[in-house]
Amino acid sequence: MQARDFWRTVTVDRSDVLDRVLACLRARGARFCVIGGTAVNAYVEPVVTLDVDIVIAAVDRLDVERALAEEFIIERFPHSVNVTAAGSDVRIQIQTDVRYQAFVERAGPREVLGVTLPVARIEDLLQGKVWAVQDPTRRASKRQKDLADIARLIEHEPALRERVPAEVLAKLV
Repeated sequence: MQARDFWRTVTVDRSDVLDRVLACLRARGARFCVIGGTAVNAYVEPVVTLDVDIVIAAVDRLDVERALAEEFIIERFPHSVNVTAAGSDVRIQIQTDVRYQAFVERAGPREVLGVTLPVARIEDLLQGKVWAVQDPTRRASKRQKDLADIARLIEHEPALRERVPAEVLAKLV
C-alpha cells in the first residue's frame, strides 16, 4: 500500500479534502507551507494525525479563504481557520498567527503523505512546537502531542536541543 492510500484509509478521507484544498491553493498561485505534526512527519518517523496545518502567505490568504468557503465547511478560531468536508475526518487548519508567516519563505519541498509539498524548515517546525507547548490556552492533550513532536525532532537532529527553552526541555524528561 502506498503512503497516500494508507493515509486516506486511516483518516477516512473519502472526499479527498487535502487534494481539493491543495488544488485550490495551486490554482490561485498561493504561497504556503505545511507546518505542525504533518510537517514533522516529513522529517522523522511518521505518526498518524487527522490535522494538516498550513500557513498561507498573508497576501494570498483572503482570496484562498473565500474560494475554500464556496466548497468546504469553514470554522474560524482566534489563530486559525479550519477547513473540513463531508466524507472526511481530515481537518485542514490554516494558521493565521503572524509569527508563522516567515516560515513560508523559508520552506522547501519534502514528501508528506506521499505528495511533495512545501514544508517548513525543521528549525521553524521546532519553533512552532515550542510556541504551542508554551501556550496556556491550548488543550493539555495537544501540548503533550507538541512535546512528543519536539522530542521526535530532537532525536532526529540532536543539535536542535539548544534551540529549546530550558522550561520546555524539563518537560521532556
